[in-house]
Amino acid sequence: MKIHEYQAKSILAKYKVPVPRGEVAFTVAEAEAAAKNIGGSVVVKAQIHAGGRGKGGGVKVAKDAAEAAVIAEKILGMTLVTHQTGPEGRLVQRLLIEETLPIDKELYLGLVLDRAAGRITFMASAAGGMEIEEVAAKTPEAILKEFVDPGLGLQPYQARKLAFGIGIPAPAINGAVQAMMALSKCCIEMDASLAEINPFMLTKDNRVFALDAKMNFDDNAMFRHKDVLEFRDLNEEDPLEVEASKFGLNYIKLDGNIACMVNGAGLAMGTMDIIKYAGGSPANFLDVGGGANAEQIKNAFRILLSDPAVKAVLINIFGGILRCDTLATGVVAAARDLGISLPIVIRMEGTNVDLGRKVLAESGFNFTVADGMKDAAEKVVALAGGKQ
Repeated sequence: MKIHEYQAKSILAKYKVPVPRGEVAFTVAEAEAAAKNIGGSVVVKAQIHAGGRGKGGGVKVAKDAAEAAVIAEKILGMTLVTHQTGPEGRLVQRLLIEETLPIDKELYLGLVLDRAAGRITFMASAAGGMEIEEVAAKTPEAILKEFVDPGLGLQPYQARKLAFGIGIPAPAINGAVQAMMALSKCCIEMDASLAEINPFMLTKDNRVFALDAKMNFDDNAMFRHKDVLEFRDLNEEDPLEVEASKFGLNYIKLDGNIACMVNGAGLAMGTMDIIKYAGGSPANFLDVGGGANAEQIKNAFRILLSDPAVKAVLINIFGGILRCDTLATGVVAAARDLGISLPIVIRMEGTNVDLGRKVLAESGFNFTVADGMKDAAEKVVALAGGKQ
């Protein structure tokens, strides 16, 4: 789950990570009032779940509240296009009005799970304000790393090593170390999958601030953080993904034209790979789970078919807890109730596979039953219009 910058900063502030004074605004009037409360020059920042907002025109400096209102009127309601939104962009529906600060240096701090090491990794770089992916690609040596012990957290000596390593001067070291340790504690206790401050700012009077903040959270841990769950902004999520979550379906929309319905995340990944190998392009990732019932399968079909790009459907099921006859019954019911006209290729093995095939054969629908994954991928690619 992703949250907005102002929400991430509210969490960081609770852990004593220094953040600029700021207020969220949903209207021009609220933006002007926030700027008056803060006083002086302010930054007007569009709040969307994407980076690169400044380059897209979503971050502007205003000298006073009157100018903040003018800028807010331009940004609110605009479709902000950045390198992370894609060409369709995102509609700006809220702003962060924040104090300006005397910037001396822009640095980078971030924590992420290093799956190879099996540890949370604290990253720091003097190349703040840049995309960390770009830094990693061009100058990987500019990124310093420390592994965080899950029992101890980031230690003071590690934080000092990072702080000196990215060029923080001695008068600001203590403040930077405290901010780093607070950020690490926040990431671990809040079950964040990503906690990033870019830029981490050093002021001319040797103070440090989180000038920007990005936090993503492990969905499976949200039962422990009901307050964070309230930060969820459905307007920033794909409507089909939101709909799928209501029925316990793991769905992610992609750019292809072959819809996939699979049980098990590993099998779903393998299914997408073999579609690509056969020359096709998957339209989604969809894991219905091991215990799906006929009603969930029907809802999964409805969501798949709501994507206008879909030209064919591949169902790939290994029957275990989800028996093949249960799947087949659900597929037939969905085809009948939803009036499905697209070609459907089905590959299934496992519990009650013969009974499942019998249900499909007697349904009256022209399903294509495949013999193995390779055969299924080749058939669905052909039915979707051939190789791309």
